[in-house]
Amino acid sequence: MKNLKQQNVETLDIDIIRKEFERKLMDFREYQIESRKTDVGTSAQDNLKPGWLYYALGISGEAGELTEKIKKLFRDKEGFIDREFLDSVIKEMGDILWYMGRLSDVFGINFNLIAETNIEKLLDRMERNKLHGEGDNR
Repeated sequence: MKNLKQQNVETLDIDIIRKEFERKLMDFREYQIESRKTDVGTSAQDNLKPGWLYYALGISGEAGELTEKIKKLFRDKEGFIDREFLDSVIKEMGDILWYMGRLSDVFGINFNLIAETNIEKLLDRMERNKLHGEGDNR
């Protein structure tokens, strides 16, 4: 087997997917409920009103961190994906997921509904050959 540093994402994906399906994974709603345990919220001195603004800004901040890691992958490693990169990306994506789960919880939206609605929207667009383009209602 090739060293991970020599593999690109296409050959690595199959190994990761195989490993992940060998263990039980939680669904989005379970994650949403579990994320409540780690939510210490914002304090009065943070002066963020409404309180859900903290979660919305967190999504943006963590997405920026993920983008930085991808940028540095190409700058420093010529785009080659290794285990260290994957571990860091998993953590950043997890942080984005946490903020999304908390924001959806504050809004009273079941996190599973978000995932299901999104995939239904995309499949509908695909059937109508409308995946490309702009706007939510295409």
